[in-house]
Amino acid sequence: MGVPSTWGARPDEVARRYPCDEAMPGAPARWLRAVDVDAPASVVWPWLCQLRLAPYSYDLVDNGGRRSPRLRDPRCEALEIGQRFMRIFVLDAFSPGQELTVRIDDPRALRLFGEVVVTYRVDDEPGGRSRLVAALRADDAGRRWGPWRRRVLVWGDLVMMRKQLRTLAALAAR
Repeated sequence: MGVPSTWGARPDEVARRYPCDEAMPGAPARWLRAVDVDAPASVVWPWLCQLRLAPYSYDLVDNGGRRSPRLRDPRCEALEIGQRFMRIFVLDAFSPGQELTVRIDDPRALRLFGEVVVTYRVDDEPGGRSRLVAALRADDAGRRWGPWRRRVLVWGDLVMMRKQLRTLAALAAR
C-alpha cells in the first residue's frame, strides 16, 4: 500500500474495518492516516467534533483563509446525523466518544473529488495517550479520469489530512 495510502497507520489499524468500509464497500481507494496523541481519547473526541466548524488543516486552502478555532465550542459535541462538517461533508454515523463518519455531499466537491467517506476514530493507548485514525474510502467509478484522479487525490489528501490530524493532536495535548 505504501506511504500515501497508509501514512502513520499500524498494521492492526490497516486491518481493522471502519464504518466508511461498510458505507462504500466496493470503492477502489482505501487510505488510512494516523497519529499518536499525548492525551486520552476523552480529550481528543471533543476536538474531532470541532470539525463541524472548520477543517483544521491548511486554512488558507480549505477554510477560506479563516483560522480554524483554537478554543473548543462545547455545542459541537451535540451530534446529529446530517449535520454539516468542514463545509463539504455531512455526518453519516457516529459512536459518541470514539468515532464519526462523514460523507462529501457538496455538489462542487463531488465533481472535484468524487464520492468520499471518512471515518475518524480515537482509541485510548497506555499511559494516558491515544491514537487518532482517519480511514477514507473514495470512489469515482464511471469517471473517465478516475484512476488518474485517485493518484492525485491520495497525495493531496495525505498533505491535508496529515496537517489536520497533527493540528487536532496538538490542540488536544495542550
